[in-house]
Amino acid sequence: MGEALDWAAPWWATWRDPGRGLFDALRTDTDWPMALNRCGRAPVRFIPQADLPEGVAYESHIYATGGVPTRQNLHDFFNALCWMRFPHTKRRLNLLQATAITQAGGVQGTRGPLRDALTLFDENVLLLHAPEPIWQALQARDWRRLFCDLRSLWAEATAVTFGHALTEKLVAPYKSITAHVLCLPVPADLPPDTGAGPHPWDGWLAAQLQPGWLATKPYTPLPVLGIPGWWSANTVPGFYDDTQVFRPSRVEAKTRWAQGLGLETLPPAPTMMTVKSAPHGNLPIQLQSE
Repeated sequence: MGEALDWAAPWWATWRDPGRGLFDALRTDTDWPMALNRCGRAPVRFIPQADLPEGVAYESHIYATGGVPTRQNLHDFFNALCWMRFPHTKRRLNLLQATAITQAGGVQGTRGPLRDALTLFDENVLLLHAPEPIWQALQARDWRRLFCDLRSLWAEATAVTFGHALTEKLVAPYKSITAHVLCLPVPADLPPDTGAGPHPWDGWLAAQLQPGWLATKPYTPLPVLGIPGWWSANTVPGFYDDTQVFRPSRVEAKTRWAQGLGLETLPPAPTMMTVKSAPHGNLPIQLQSE
């Protein structure tokens, strides 16, 4: 797996135990599933990727057998750590994925918004406990207020990189790494994380994952290396001025576009109306306002 990880980095806080010792062991172990199973920390068994039968969906196989096909790479290493620290949440995600696949008639069927949302959650979600002003600035994509004006308030926040693809990217960090923050504030009365055993947010989080709500994709973007204390480069003046990374909200982008054209206000939005058009039924059309 290459060189050793810098486990002192702030984004590894959730994963240092059992990650650090396990990572070192796996660098010389040729049987990853057996090594992961020896930990005894996950509610599933890790099996070789080759044991996944041809034509069987990955999520369906896990649900039916309790065996997680595992490759010898960082992506699957962080997935295994997530099973160890968030066992109830991972089981819930797996149940919802397997059920959606069955209802769609298999993986070849239409994915639909729920499966898309579940995949985003599993791969790229960041969980956040933070004071209300941080949430407000985040959802407004007011990056300067979020990271500069409220910088000291981040000392009261906790961010957890749940998605294992997100965690993998941070092995070699770069400025544009962007998480999908779950728009669900973590309650303040949950106990702190000691780093051992299941994460204290796990049971609460699993209970929140209802399919109808998840299908709405309740996420908002966050360039994670903008978090104060996560990357030394974000102390440099102008770091947050990069609009290719810290992208404005759609409203702000439209306002800037209008200002660039010398307009004081935005052009009116097209009016939507419905007309009857047999034999095709009701068709929405746009009428451009004068």
